[in-house]
Amino acid sequence: MNDLQLQVSAEPLDASSWSPFGWLPVLDTDPRDGESRLFFEWGDVHVNLIGHSADEVPYTERGVVCEMFFHHLTHTQAILVLNCPAVIAVAPASCTFEKSDDLQQVRSFLLRPHDSFVLARGTWHWGPFPLGEPRVELYNVQGLRYAEDNICANLADLGASIEVLTK
Repeated sequence: MNDLQLQVSAEPLDASSWSPFGWLPVLDTDPRDGESRLFFEWGDVHVNLIGHSADEVPYTERGVVCEMFFHHLTHTQAILVLNCPAVIAVAPASCTFEKSDDLQQVRSFLLRPHDSFVLARGTWHWGPFPLGEPRVELYNVQGLRYAEDNICANLADLGASIEVLTK
């Protein structure tokens, strides 16, 4: 069992709160449309459908336990939640997860069907994972070779885990 169990309350997704981690797409009629751009260092932009199942992570009476984070340094990633409420945890690209103080930078967001967001290059992320359903389905735009650039920070290495509070 991990020695350090932190708690982070999941908050509603909005552009201001999300901005340290990427951006939320805007309508094509919005003057800000086009200000933020996707980046693919390897020129391998790829669209697919992905998902995460409830059996991939531990759930508690109050939420979900985050045990690791991933990030990609070569590309942005755009996601659209398709079918059910979900939760995601994120940390800024500058986070190293080399000391337990880094865990204070973690934030979490509640996602609804049709919410879309872009993860900035290097943003650490966990999920999205479903809330109240067996599986969340996601429309995903990322680098085709993401597995070659899928760095993992295992929180057990810090003797920690994070309970993401959703209730």
